Amino acid sequence: MPKFIVNVPVETPTPNVVVDVNPQSPLAAGRHRFSLVVVDDSGNESAPDTIDVIVADRDRPTAVLQGPEIASVGKEFTLNGARSFDTGGGTVKIWRFTYLGPATR
Repeated sequence: MPKFIVNVPVETPTPNVVVDVNPQSPLAAGRHRFSLVVVDDSGNESAPDTIDVIVADRDRPTAVLQGPEIASVGKEFTLNGARSFDTGGGTVKIWRFTYLGPATR
């Protein structure tokens, strides 16, 4: 697959090209512009056509909740969500803890 570099054309004899993304250096979140110029068999070039592609983190984060298995009556205890993560390249910014009431099992 071709490597896309800003302002360096990638030529192909086929009408499709895959924008291969390297996980170590992905396209940053945001709006990215691509252009296409086609050349006919006489060497005539078209005017460029452009498209904006919005790259967005669309992967949900994963919540990992830890706490004691047993807590003493009348004593405080700590819930911890520090092991939660976002595989989509984002950063967890809010931990929303909710008490759901007595467990039934």
